[in-house]
Amino acid sequence: MMEERSDKGFRKLIVWQRAHQLTLLVYKLTEKFPKSEIYGLTSQLRRAAVSVPANIAEGYGYGRKGQTGRFLDIAQGSLSEVEYYLILSLDLTYINQEDYDKGEALRAETGFLLHRLEQSLKRS
Repeated sequence: MMEERSDKGFRKLIVWQRAHQLTLLVYKLTEKFPKSEIYGLTSQLRRAAVSVPANIAEGYGYGRKGQTGRFLDIAQGSLSEVEYYLILSLDLTYINQEDYDKGEALRAETGFLLHRLEQSLKRS
C-alpha cells in the first residue's frame, strides 16, 4: 500500500519510509505492554515514534531550508527518545532481545538517514 503512494511528496524520502516503518513496529511492540503502561511508557514511546515521520513530513512541506532543518532537529530529538524507550522496554522485559534488536536497527538506520539529510541541506 505504501509503495503505491511513495512517489509523492515526503513519501518518496527513504528516511520518512524508515521512520514510518519504525512507528509501525513500535505500535506492534507496545500492544504487548502491560495495561498499566497505557498512559505511561506505551504512550510515550508511541508519541516519540510518531513524531519522527510527522516532523520529517512537516519539514518537507515547508520547503524552506531553515524551517526544514528545525523540523529535522525535532525528529532527531524524538528519535533519541525512542532509543531510550526501547532500552527501558527491554530492561523492564516488556520486549525481548530480538524485538529490541529489530527496533534499534531500524532506529539507527533512520538516525543515519536523517543525519545525512540534515547534512545535505546544510551543503545546499
